[in-house]
Amino acid sequence: MTTPSTDNTKSKTITLDEPLKRGDTEITTITLRKPKAGELRGVSLIDLGNMNVVALQQVLPRITAPILTAQDVASLDPADLMDIGMEVAGFLVKKADRMVFQKE
Repeated sequence: MTTPSTDNTKSKTITLDEPLKRGDTEITTITLRKPKAGELRGVSLIDLGNMNVVALQQVLPRITAPILTAQDVASLDPADLMDIGMEVAGFLVKKADRMVFQKE
């Protein structure tokens, strides 16, 4: 489930269906921040837009709070990974195009 923050074009908070366990800590929500161009270095935008798992494993540690490691991303429930991937892909679309897509 995705919940917009105060400025929904800059960040999104996602509640995980299946919380991640990291030691004694349970992660139930993840906040994604819209990446800057430098945070996308070494990643194909097409792969990221297509929600390629390897591309997401590279970018998510740079834009998540709490910070997700590549191992955390690999441990995500597929439904949660899909939800996160859709939000990341949405960050790559121009604001005007997001508005058209949301209205349809």
